[in-house]
Amino acid sequence: MEIKAIQASQTWQIRHEVMWPDQPLEFVQLEEDNSGFHFGAFEDDKLVSIISCFIEEKEMQFRKLATLVSYQGKGIASHLLEYILQFAKERDLEKVWCNARTNKKSFYEKFGMKDTFKTFTKAGQEYTIMEINLSK
Repeated sequence: MEIKAIQASQTWQIRHEVMWPDQPLEFVQLEEDNSGFHFGAFEDDKLVSIISCFIEEKEMQFRKLATLVSYQGKGIASHLLEYILQFAKERDLEKVWCNARTNKKSFYEKFGMKDTFKTFTKAGQEYTIMEINLSK
């Protein structure tokens, strides 16, 4: 597996297929995509998992972590998350956070992320804000 920077447009098909297949493709295209950092995990040159990161001052939000169904359960998303946490540390960021689907909360907790108990619903999906403080 190889992780490398990709273009925002390369994330859209996996975002759509994995996260919002019942919505139009435009639903997964973020207004801020052009100002973000996007990373992909490749297996045999095939893009199989993606994540997008947005930095504002000393914080980074990651969004749209998604792995193709046939590649899930192999630790690929975990490697991507470890990669972007290191990416944030190298930039001396203080906090990394995400809007986690509530049914995926335990996944993020494995990386030391804490539930803020700030919840919301989008398109029928429940979310909670998870964060990790990187400052010492």
